[in-house]
Amino acid sequence: MAGEREWLDQAVALAAQNVSDGGGPFGALVVHKNELVATGTNQVTPTLDPTAHAEVVAIRAACRELGTFKLDGCLLVSSCEPCPMCFASAMWARVDRIVYAADRNDAADAGFDDRAFYEVFQNEPAQWPLTLEQVPVKQATLPFEQWNGKADRTDY
Repeated sequence: MAGEREWLDQAVALAAQNVSDGGGPFGALVVHKNELVATGTNQVTPTLDPTAHAEVVAIRAACRELGTFKLDGCLLVSSCEPCPMCFASAMWARVDRIVYAADRNDAADAGFDDRAFYEVFQNEPAQWPLTLEQVPVKQATLPFEQWNGKADRTDY
């Protein structure tokens, strides 16, 4: 039975192999009941997908493998501290816990400076690096009204 340190070693090795294979230096695992469910590596550049971080790739694979969009009872193991997008993805997936090896400062030293993303929500929206604006439209809440009236919906 592998422990967290062994899982972290595996995530770091996966990240290092991804670098050797031409990808980014990030790897992640999803573990359930001490069993490996899925792995993921950073696929941003090969897939041209800025959301294809290792943690998101691993979460997507684990959901497919387990046949669910909820990963309660799962541990997310990452070679590096998850960025805010990956952390939010883990929250949406209902992962129980995250453990990581390197931190955001280690990533910044390698040119992956996510600190601005961590700090953005500490500022007022007027200071954010992009504009977020609500534009009122007549039927804005129609999808929510339909959702609330749907008897066979799957809540998440």
